[in-house]
Amino acid sequence: MAHLLVVDDDAAFRETLAETLQGLGHAATEAVDGAAALAALQTARFDAVFLDHRMPGMDGLQTLAAMNAQLARVPPVIVLTAYASGGNTIDAMRLGAFDHLTKPIRRDAVIEVLGRALRPDDAAPTATVAVADDEADALVGPSDAMREVHKRIGLAAASAAPVLVLGETGTGKEMVARALHRHSARADAPFIAINCAAIPKELLESELFGHVRGAFTGATGDRPGCFRAADGGVLLLDEIGDMPLAVQAKILRTLQEGSVTPLGGHRTVKVDVRVVAATHRDLGAGLRDGSFREDLFYRLNVLSIVLPPLRERLADILPLAEHFLRRAAEREGLKPAKALSVEAAQALLSHRWPGNVRELRNLMERCHVLARHRVIGVAELGLDSARAPGPSRPPADAELPAAWLAGELPASVEKLERLLIAHALAQANGNRAEAARRLGIHRQLLYKKLAQYGLE
Repeated sequence: MAHLLVVDDDAAFRETLAETLQGLGHAATEAVDGAAALAALQTARFDAVFLDHRMPGMDGLQTLAAMNAQLARVPPVIVLTAYASGGNTIDAMRLGAFDHLTKPIRRDAVIEVLGRALRPDDAAPTATVAVADDEADALVGPSDAMREVHKRIGLAAASAAPVLVLGETGTGKEMVARALHRHSARADAPFIAINCAAIPKELLESELFGHVRGAFTGATGDRPGCFRAADGGVLLLDEIGDMPLAVQAKILRTLQEGSVTPLGGHRTVKVDVRVVAATHRDLGAGLRDGSFREDLFYRLNVLSIVLPPLRERLADILPLAEHFLRRAAEREGLKPAKALSVEAAQALLSHRWPGNVRELRNLMERCHVLARHRVIGVAELGLDSARAPGPSRPPADAELPAAWLAGELPASVEKLERLLIAHALAQANGNRAEAARRLGIHRQLLYKKLAQYGLE
């Protein structure tokens, strides 16, 4: 039996969760706000805490920061919110939250998270970094896959270890690095990004480590290089899988010794740089064929973040499209932003997105400029189905009329849900567990929706 603390200003939710915990054989104490929670933690020992994010007065993240500052021992803290975003997920994990879950939380999810939280080896580390203000995060997406990415960014932001970001071209690897920098203790220090594939190999060493005057023909003055420019901050080595072996060896030495030697120079210069490396290449294959150093791989791969391709994040496509349309309108001071017709939405969901999020962003910005009406039709998308074939078409009962936008909100939501579910099932070849994963929902909810909409 564990002693658990439930902190929430919503009495009905707090009492229901406490009853669930008691039904699982645990003792549950309730607290109505952050101040009451801190008082309880000062007087009793708890094995885990369920902490609401949005509360009057001291919110959940402020309460978590106060726990870190005031308590000698902080138990695993599971932050709960009905309004999950990339920003609050990252901040919660950065402050040492054990997990960050969305309301309503089901009984099986409570059992699962407690199973992990109550194992001593899995206790989450604490952090004492100040809470940052919520920011608009470029890593938009409600899917489970993106929530895991946000959690990994938050955990990595609380550390100074190297990070390896993996994902196909266009998935947003640089955005991950920028979010990690923005939410870390180095946020006020420089963020420098260099694309290792875009610079000729004979110039890459100079760009990274700098050079002294006369080091080579054309070196008319000293150049500090990216490592020294990023001193105290974060350096993104983008497309590190394309880096020549000779430069890889020097990167490894810099990571080990914390210093650089400019090209043509003899004096080493100490640097304090957190390195984030990113690549779309299979580094495992690089290790096997000798194009990537094994010792550098293990040095960089202390923490890894894998960005799934957009075609595996069905639940993120339409929110991302709307986000890009809204952002394009805001830049020009236009309201409201242009919207997608149901046929256009269906075409976006069917597309395979070989260019991932970058392709979707560019498409939405083009539609913002070229579409002559507020509602964007499928023809204005200009998607070439032959170039990027999508999955087989969903059943006929998932087809929606073009006039769906004129319907009332509940009817429109139902139609859109039917469309999303039908497409997810088509992409998953009827596998319901896989369809639920693509939609970013739990299987039980998918089964309920299938029965509700007669799609069983």
